[in-house]
Amino acid sequence: MSCSADRRRAVELFEQCRTVAESGAPIPPELLQRAVEVTDSNAALFDVTDGFAGCIPGIHEVLRRQGLLEGVWCLDPHETLSEGQAAEIDRVCRDYPHLTDNQFVAEHLDDWLAD
Repeated sequence: MSCSADRRRAVELFEQCRTVAESGAPIPPELLQRAVEVTDSNAALFDVTDGFAGCIPGIHEVLRRQGLLEGVWCLDPHETLSEGQAAEIDRVCRDYPHLTDNQFVAEHLDDWLAD
């Protein structure tokens, strides 16, 4: 399991938002729902509940889960995931799998790590 609104998905969402904005049409309910999901995911990843204390470890945790990092180490050894943050990351990844592009990461992981 890994979760991040990675670049490919982010670009798709940006294009969808731009198309709606340029059309002048009302924002569709599904796009409003996506905004809620992205906000919820970002809150878990960046550790809003604990004043962003686990921000860097949260990012590292997602990269670790994707296989891009071997661990969740920070320069400050006391900088770790906040209590309950891993469970929150699990929850948003489970609840919003459409925000991730884990298959894309998995398909390219060996190439990226080969260098």
